[in-house]
Amino acid sequence: MIRDSEPLVLGIETSCDETGVGIVRGTTLLADAVASSVDEHARFGGVVPEVASRAHLEAMGPTVERALEEAGVAFSDVDAIAVTAGPGLAGALMVGVAAAKAYALALGKPLYGVNHLAAHVAVDQLEHGPLPKPCVAMLVSGGHSSLLLVPDVAAEVHPLGATVDDAAGEAFDKIARVLGMGFPGGPLIDRKAKEGRPDAIAFPRGKYDDGTYDFSFSGLKTAVARWVEARERDGRPVPVADVAASFQEAVVDVLTAKALAACREHGVRDLLIGGGVAANSRLRALAAERCEAAGVRLRVPRPRLCTDNGAMVAALGAELVAAGAAPSALDLPADSALPVETIRL
Repeated sequence: MIRDSEPLVLGIETSCDETGVGIVRGTTLLADAVASSVDEHARFGGVVPEVASRAHLEAMGPTVERALEEAGVAFSDVDAIAVTAGPGLAGALMVGVAAAKAYALALGKPLYGVNHLAAHVAVDQLEHGPLPKPCVAMLVSGGHSSLLLVPDVAAEVHPLGATVDDAAGEAFDKIARVLGMGFPGGPLIDRKAKEGRPDAIAFPRGKYDDGTYDFSFSGLKTAVARWVEARERDGRPVPVADVAASFQEAVVDVLTAKALAACREHGVRDLLIGGGVAANSRLRALAAERCEAAGVRLRVPRPRLCTDNGAMVAALGAELVAAGAAPSALDLPADSALPVETIRL
């Protein structure tokens, strides 16, 4: 049920290659408009920061207008503006922050510069309601693989572990390139893996049981690449589906094992998974299987809300408004290395 007394927040997300504008009232999603520049990056095999920044400039106005139309509201109805202030690509972040400042100043509305990672946690409330306090959140995307203890997403987030080299999504992109699949690699490997056997090749599980909650996928990526190169050098065909399935299984095995270990150690009964890789079908299935066995409740937003979007930024902004948090100053910076503990600037 939508209550008019709840804050109407417009959120802007430009941390990477997607221009996202979302509008929420409280915990109700009203609009989620996204303009992606992924096709412009595909020929380079990865995101080009300068291309992404220019694409944000071109898409910002039309995407904001589309979100307002989808939500059926006017600028004058908006109570606050939220924007991703970091982490992310510096140039891309600057476009979003500058736009948010302009809108906030022109409308006379409070501005909230928020953390991209915390926003990936907050977005689940738009689908499954208020977050349990505390919960463990695992965020997996092209730029980061993180485990967080979240007592209160609007006030307190503690890092438990993070990427030490290649993030999970980055490894998916690189192995897709090795297999001649294209970019972005995650969805392509996910589809191809359904045709293969996850136990066909015994690829290594980096940092599986090292006693930390950090993630390392560089060694796995190298092992897969060398296995493929050895087959090609010997003139033998590469079983692409089996490679994809075995590689994917190695990634999700480590991710889910560490997430459940964090829940056990901290006595938490709720696990949330977010970020672009959370759209992976095998990750969702294995997490559900292991959570059920461990008596842990699993929360994973629908795939559209897992990838970068403005709705997640608006969701965190609405949480901050409802909590009475002070807004950001109009000289708010864009911080490409914003630590996850800093929920807002």
